[in-house]
Amino acid sequence: MVQACGECSRAQQTALRQGAAMAHPPAPSSTGKKHIRLQERRGSNVALILDVSSLGAVEPICSVSTPRELTLHFLRTAKHPLTRWALQHQPPNPKQLEEEFSKIPPNFVNPEELDIPGHASKDRYKTILPNPQSRVCLGRAQSQEDGDYINANYIRGYDGREKVYIATQGPMRNTVSDFWEMVWQEEVPLIIMLTQLQEGKEHQGECRPVKHVLFSAWPDHQTPESAVSLLHLVDEIEESPDAAASSGPIVVHCSAGIGRTGCFIATRIGCQQLKARGEVDILSIVCQLRLDRGGMIQTSEQYQFLHHTLALYAAQLPEEPNP
Repeated sequence: MVQACGECSRAQQTALRQGAAMAHPPAPSSTGKKHIRLQERRGSNVALILDVSSLGAVEPICSVSTPRELTLHFLRTAKHPLTRWALQHQPPNPKQLEEEFSKIPPNFVNPEELDIPGHASKDRYKTILPNPQSRVCLGRAQSQEDGDYINANYIRGYDGREKVYIATQGPMRNTVSDFWEMVWQEEVPLIIMLTQLQEGKEHQGECRPVKHVLFSAWPDHQTPESAVSLLHLVDEIEESPDAAASSGPIVVHCSAGIGRTGCFIATRIGCQQLKARGEVDILSIVCQLRLDRGGMIQTSEQYQFLHHTLALYAAQLPEEPNP
């Protein structure tokens, strides 16, 4: 074995390495193929020898999903169906619900993705914006300078039916006219107001009946003291002839248009599922809502309250026939 000492000159060390390479020539490949030589560095006579004959087949490179694709995949596929019996007698505990809720992507809109000049002045909260693919556009854009923007989204209802609801923020002083323009344009038969404030005016030139329901027993960022009053509100909507006779969506709003608004819409869809199918998939409902409008159902407490409300509704349904 040839060994270079630390005191040798660089030229001597190079000569020693060359001598070692000559003393131990590379063995021929078992496959008869030539070895691949890679130049160690430009201007050097020393070669690096690699034998690639034993590598075998190389697996193809798999595509990597983007965070956006992962978010959409989760929201479109996540499921956790619960039968009426399980919802009442074996419901998930609060910790399980908190963990399940924490895994649901909020699907908020990046402000940079909403390329609409001047929209910021019409947003109550700068981080709560309408998802572009389902946002409501005001049809007056071609005749007025105000544009088509309003912070509102079409929301699918039971069984994925399109445009059953419109979820929107509470009107501000500079967006009240936009709000009523939307109500008129969409032929809205019913407005569910989940705040303490009241605002409104009639569209000039023509009259059209609009039922305006105020539900004031729901504190901001909290849950109602009882689910009974919320179920009464859902029953009232189900029995309303105005909603049944119109093809227009129901407008639901609170302050930001995602927390209490999301809870009400999810409750109604969940009640419809329980009544028609005998089971409910609350996780899937919330995911569908967030596909249409980011952040629907804001807190884990609201998610737990939703389960509690639907369990109470399931207990009120007629007993299921024995199999």
